[in-house]
Formats: sequence, C-alpha cells, structure tokens
Amino acid sequence: MVDGKAIIFSAPSGSGKTTLVKHLLSQELGLAFSISACTRAPRGEEKDGKDYYFLSIEEFKKRIQADAFVEWEEVYQDHFYGTLKAEIDRIWKAGKTVIFDVDVVGGLNLKKYFNEQALAIFVMPPDLPTLEKRLRGRGTDEEDRIEKRLEKAKEELLVADQFDHIILNDHLSKAKQEAEQVVKSFMQKR
Repeated sequence: MVDGKAIIFSAPSGSGKTTLVKHLLSQELGLAFSISACTRAPRGEEKDGKDYYFLSIEEFKKRIQADAFVEWEEVYQDHFYGTLKAEIDRIWKAGKTVIFDVDVVGGLNLKKYFNEQALAIFVMPPDLPTLEKRLRGRGTDEEDRIEKRLEKAKEELLVADQFDHIILNDHLSKAKQEAEQVVKSFMQKR
C-alpha cells in the first residue's frame, strides 16, 4: 500500500460523527472519505459505492478469506462492517488523507493498524438521554435496534480515553470548529 495519513472518527451511534466528518470533507482540507463495506441494507437515500459498499454476507466473508480488509467486524449478528485495503490505496494514490467514519471497535482497530500515521478522534455525546433523543429523532431504526444501540453506547463510552482526542458534541458549531483545528494540526505534522 502507498503511505499516507489517516483521520479516524468514532463514536456511539447518534453522537454526530457523520455530521462532523461531512463538515470536514466540505472544508477542502485534502481529505477523502473512506467508504466502508457492510452487509446491512441501505438506509434512506444511501447509495452503493458512495455511502457504503453494500455486500452480501457471503461476499463479505469471501473478502475476509482473501485478506481484502484493513479491519472488519461483526457489529451485530450478520451485520458486518469493514475497511477495504483497495479503498485506502485509492485515496492515498490520489494524494489525499483518508478520513474514516466508523464505530468504536473499528476505530480502535484502525488506530492500531495505522499507528503513527493516524489520528483517532472520539466524538462524545453530551449524555445518554440526548443520545437516545438523537437516535429516535433519526427515524431510521426499529425500537429493538435503538435499545441495542443504547446498550452498546454505554460500553463504547468506557473506551473513549483510548483515542488520541475526544470532542464533546454538545454544541455542533463548537464541535465542528474543534474538529477542524485538531485535524489541521495533525495534517501539518510530518
């Protein structure tokens, strides 16, 4: 693989990591989004090859066997997510810094894989009631899925200190500004 830098955004579902990543991508900082592969169905307006690479469970498992992933995980039963090596190569060959929007376990795995080449950022929700309100407000998940996400969030919050930087997303404008500052500072390092 070509060498480059990696910015990793991780958080419990509903914390605002995707909003922050989209903001950074709009700032012309030389970032390119790493499109993850997954086995879940598209939500809303999501498009294959733009938001995710939507794979069947069988295809995902074939790619695991072929060592095609930087990291992968079975987040929920039969819900696999992963980062394809070819995706990282594509971005680095274009001279861009790769930016990830991944769950907490994926973020820690990527941090371990990329080591000094990576900046791992944890997006912290203000509190669990706010997180629950955000998840319900999206209107994309059934009640049982929301409950699973909230239970998982409690565990994920316990490992926030394993990331390089924590951004508290209590005020979105402040969180966007902090994300920009931290990312710019990392990208200026040699």
